[in-house]
Amino acid sequence: MKASQFFISTLKEAPADAEVVSHRLMMRAGMIKKLGTGIYTYMPMGLRVIRKVEAIVREEMNRAGAVELTMPVVQPSEYWEESGRFQAYGPELLRIKDRHDRSFVIQPTSEEIVTDIARQEIRSYKQLPKNFYQIQTKFRDERRPRFGLMRGREFIMKDAYSFDRDLDSAKGSYKVMADAYRRIFDRFGLRYRAVAADSGAIGGDVSQEFQVIAATGEDAIVYCPDSDYAANMEKAEALAPTGPRPAAAKPMTRTPTPGKATCEDVAELLEVPLSTTVKSLVLATDLLDEAGEVKGAEVWLLLVRGDHDMNEIKVSKVPGLDKGFRFATTAEIEDHFGCKPGYLGPLNLKQPVRIVADREVAVMADWICGANEVDFHITGVNWGRDLPEPDAVADLRNVVAGDPSPDGKGVLAIERGIEVGHVFVLGTKYSKPMNATFLDEAGKPQFLEMGCYGIGITRLPAAAIEQNNDERGIIWPDAIAPFTVVVCPIGMDRSAEVKTAAEALYGQLLAAGVDVMLDDRGERPGAMFADWELIGVPHRVVISDRGLKEGQLEYQHRRDTAATKVSAAGIAEFIAGKLAAA
Repeated sequence: MKASQFFISTLKEAPADAEVVSHRLMMRAGMIKKLGTGIYTYMPMGLRVIRKVEAIVREEMNRAGAVELTMPVVQPSEYWEESGRFQAYGPELLRIKDRHDRSFVIQPTSEEIVTDIARQEIRSYKQLPKNFYQIQTKFRDERRPRFGLMRGREFIMKDAYSFDRDLDSAKGSYKVMADAYRRIFDRFGLRYRAVAADSGAIGGDVSQEFQVIAATGEDAIVYCPDSDYAANMEKAEALAPTGPRPAAAKPMTRTPTPGKATCEDVAELLEVPLSTTVKSLVLATDLLDEAGEVKGAEVWLLLVRGDHDMNEIKVSKVPGLDKGFRFATTAEIEDHFGCKPGYLGPLNLKQPVRIVADREVAVMADWICGANEVDFHITGVNWGRDLPEPDAVADLRNVVAGDPSPDGKGVLAIERGIEVGHVFVLGTKYSKPMNATFLDEAGKPQFLEMGCYGIGITRLPAAAIEQNNDERGIIWPDAIAPFTVVVCPIGMDRSAEVKTAAEALYGQLLAAGVDVMLDDRGERPGAMFADWELIGVPHRVVISDRGLKEGQLEYQHRRDTAATKVSAAGIAEFIAGKLAAA
């Protein structure tokens, strides 16, 4: 491609609403243009990156035995009502009506539609396993779209769906996909981790996220440097402390703490470690009558060590809270504790509550909690002596760096990541409500076991930029760069020798199958180099009159701090070696 035939539109400054590096650089490099909140036009330079991402994904999906199709962006809502997700999905699901007042949704994902295909087309166990995939536009009405393509409303996603005869076979299909994902992300040339994850709104029991490592990532990735253990923060298990609970050593004492309503303030006032305090978190579960109307609420008190944070995903797994919970209202708190938040605790209750202690709290001794009285806390609290054992003990907290690894092979570390892929074993979450069955060897109907597998096609370039950039702009890995090599002739419009050499090298590289750009715009060297450093093309060759007189050209990788002089006669071979090594 020649620059004069292409469309290059770079900016010196990013728009004011561009918050993160990838958003700023994609806007400045002319890769995307904002149309509306969370909605972008993919400009020619950015679209080339997206198409390269798609090509790698498509090659590996085909290699793994998946079969491509395309499902509609606009889908009748009846399928979503059948699965139960029409209301359950929440406001992120964009609902519309046509001129006949029929209800539709703009797809955020396509489990329902592919399940409908399967129940119509898959009749026998002999047709299994099957895996269908698409690379298609999606829409999620994000409450706070931000960060450019990192969290937009309209985006492109690869979503695949496997169908199997039983759970063991489904797990086999899941492994095939997880392995394919590793090949995909290896080919992208990005640093990533595959981490155990919670399945969230999609559902299912077995799940992994693929996270691109970046300091600006929204997600916390937990891993063990000494083993293969990795999980996202929602899934990472905080092990119960080893050893028995220490014996009580202090008397229980009502202690003045005027104006100190947080564990941090109390610990500072009493000059004790924050880890000796216990925070009280009050939740409620609504009680329903036979008609499904709320007739009251049950109040729960969760106890977490003062220096730890509650993990809502883990809390949602606690029996009794697994059907849904909310934070208690101020009125509910005052009715049960006789006190406003800030001084709450499990002692001196006005009404009974269900008490769930985090594993760590369950083995603490001589701890500090609220006295259910403004400006007072209780010190020296002990289970058994001062209050009954909790109703339940569970893992309720986020892990912290230095916690023991669940696999017993070291301690945990935490880094930031950007989720770009997710794989699930769904089981029969969709096939049961939609009655998607096949006939087994005995001729009996069985529900299809499903899996689903997503990759954020348009999020991935943004994640790659967050991981690969410097003060000059983007640094693309070769595999997904908009162009792999750029030839920059200096004074091409004024020097016949430079023009001839540039055209010859351009032709050689094209003939060798290299994705090369020839910048024939006649720009000044500084402006030309700044454009390509901003855009992030990984390999650059500079041709000048002075260099040609010496029989040399200049090569520079985007990460290099200085150029390397290369023989003009051997430049094509030199570049071939660089590309092979990338």
